[in-house]
Amino acid sequence: MSDSLIASLRGEYDSIAGRLDASPSGEEREDLKAEIITLFKRVDQTIADLSALKESIRVLVDKYKELAQSESGDQAPQFTGTVPVLQDHLGATTFIEKGWSLISLGDYGGAIQSLSKALQLSPNDVQAQSLLGWAQMLSEDYDSAMATFQLVLAREPANSLARINVGYICLKKQIFGEAIEHLSKAIRLDNDKKATLYAHFYLGLVYLEREMFEDAQTFFRKTLNLGPNLIEAYYELGRSHWYAGDHDGARRTWEEGYQANKFNPWGKRCKETLDLVAQGQEPPR
Repeated sequence: MSDSLIASLRGEYDSIAGRLDASPSGEEREDLKAEIITLFKRVDQTIADLSALKESIRVLVDKYKELAQSESGDQAPQFTGTVPVLQDHLGATTFIEKGWSLISLGDYGGAIQSLSKALQLSPNDVQAQSLLGWAQMLSEDYDSAMATFQLVLAREPANSLARINVGYICLKKQIFGEAIEHLSKAIRLDNDKKATLYAHFYLGLVYLEREMFEDAQTFFRKTLNLGPNLIEAYYELGRSHWYAGDHDGARRTWEEGYQANKFNPWGKRCKETLDLVAQGQEPPR
C-alpha cells in the first residue's frame, strides 16, 4: 500500500514538474500553484498519519513484549526511556536515534548494528554505548553487554541504570557477590527512580536464588512499596514465602498480586500458581 501511495504522490509531482518545465502561461501557473499547495498538504498529512500509526505500532510491541516476558520468565529491566536528546557527532545522531527506536521495537540485532555504526563515528559517545549495552543485554549476549556497560561506568560511575543492568547480568550469570555490590550501590546513589526500584527487585531475586528467604522477602516488600505496579514482585514474594515454608503467606501474596492487576501477565501468573498449589503441586523453581 505504501509503495502505491508513494508512487501516486510521485506521479503527481512529476506531472507538475513537467508542466512547470514547459513555461506555462500566467493562468496555468496559478493552477499549478494550487496543485503544488494541495500536493504539499497531502504529503504533510500522509506523514502525520504514518507517524501516528508508527506510534500505535509501539503499543502493539509493548503488549507483545509484556506477554512474551511473562511466558518466558524474563525479568530484564524494561526499556521504556524517552527519545534521547542528542547532539550530532559526525553524523552519529541518526544511528543513535535509529538504535533507540529499534530497541523499543524489539529488534535488538538491528539496534546493535546501528549503534555499532554510531560508535564508529563517535567512539566515546556514552549514550550510544548505553543503548548498545541495552540491546546486547536484551538479546542475551551478556558478556558483550557487561563489557559495554563497564565502559559506560568507567566514564559515568553514577549512571545507576547502567549499574543495575550490570547487576542483572551478574544475577543471570550467577555471580551473586558482584550483583549485590552493583545493586546495593545503585540503591545508595538513589539518583534514578527506575534504577532504585529494579535494584531492590533484583536483590530480592539474588537472595531468593541463594535461599536466603527472609532477606528476599525484605527486598520484594521494599520493591512493592516503591513500585506497586511491578506485579512480578508479588509473584516472587509469594515464592519466597512458599520456599520458606509459609504456604499461607504465599497464597495471600499471590492473591494480592492477582487482585492488584488481573489483566497483567504476572497477575495472571499469580492466579495460575494459586491454582497449581491448590492441586497439591509445587510452584515452579
